[in-house]
Amino acid sequence: MANSSADANRYKAMLDNLTTAVLVLGSDLIIRYLNPAAESLFETSMTRSSGLHLRDILLDAESTFNTLRIAAESGQSYTRRETEFLLASGSQRIVDYSVSPLEQSPAALLVEVQPRDRLLRISREEDLITQQETTRILVRGMAHEIKNPLGGIRGAAQLLDRELSSADQREYTRVIIEEADRLRNLVDRMLGPNKALKPASVNIHEILERVRTLLEAECKGRVLFQRDYDPSLPEFSGDKEQLIQAFLNIARNAMEAAFESEAAHPESQKTPTITFRTRALRQVTIGPNCHRLVCRIDIIDNGPGIAPELRQNIFYPMISGRANGTGLGLSITQSIISQHHGLVECESEPGQTDFIIFLPLERTI
Repeated sequence: MANSSADANRYKAMLDNLTTAVLVLGSDLIIRYLNPAAESLFETSMTRSSGLHLRDILLDAESTFNTLRIAAESGQSYTRRETEFLLASGSQRIVDYSVSPLEQSPAALLVEVQPRDRLLRISREEDLITQQETTRILVRGMAHEIKNPLGGIRGAAQLLDRELSSADQREYTRVIIEEADRLRNLVDRMLGPNKALKPASVNIHEILERVRTLLEAECKGRVLFQRDYDPSLPEFSGDKEQLIQAFLNIARNAMEAAFESEAAHPESQKTPTITFRTRALRQVTIGPNCHRLVCRIDIIDNGPGIAPELRQNIFYPMISGRANGTGLGLSITQSIISQHHGLVECESEPGQTDFIIFLPLERTI
């Protein structure tokens, strides 16, 4: 009996040191055991959860409960991929899980859960970075092919302008020259900032406060600005002016979206609101690099949201959801943030759009 107790303690110690989340459930889905990894994943503790039904820590999961019941009744093991778990705290997790019946009395189920959120986010970010690089190469090539003939057209129009004596005829050449200049400026804007970064020690909150001050001057009190800052964030190396431009592009879009929602639904009396939020994150992977410390900046508006068909393409040049938009602001922002080895993402639903910016604060590991 002593050996059996020692073995049980040894096996429990093994499970407690696994990075995989492990649960032991009764056939009635009553929680008997959670290892520390499962406590972290489900945002609960063994002391609080022992004896509770699984539905007390996992909400809206009838398909998962059915899988577990079938496993208990049939004695068969099952695996499910990329399942969404909604926790009692309101958090969401994308996981793979396997359930295996245990041959013991009373009957029990061993559930192993592997979170997929991080891997899926890394894969999504790698795809996004690849798309951005492909877009930059395409735009550079297109710009070269456009600017060369534009220079020839403009030069020929200037020569022709000198030969013409009629003011009416010279008006046509001036139109050609002005339109050639306009197209050249448009191409330059599509290419984004062509100035090298001037890195210096910068404070992210100072940058966001400058952006807020500029927008408050523009909106004349029509927008409510909310700030939720993490005061522990350190300074980092960046180009202050370019970062101000990047965040201003996002925040100005947020302001215009909030105004659109107000105009479309005046009866709601909902105040256009923009929230600036900062948080420190540790061990974050951006592209191929893992950074010790990263700043996450959220710029959130309560506008109508971005249409799903536009959401995947909003960082491409000339893509805009507004009739009067140029479609260049977010493309330029992504270029500036990329030069700072960061990333911009977007999450949107009706009534809330969140642009999430990740900026490394410490070197990669």
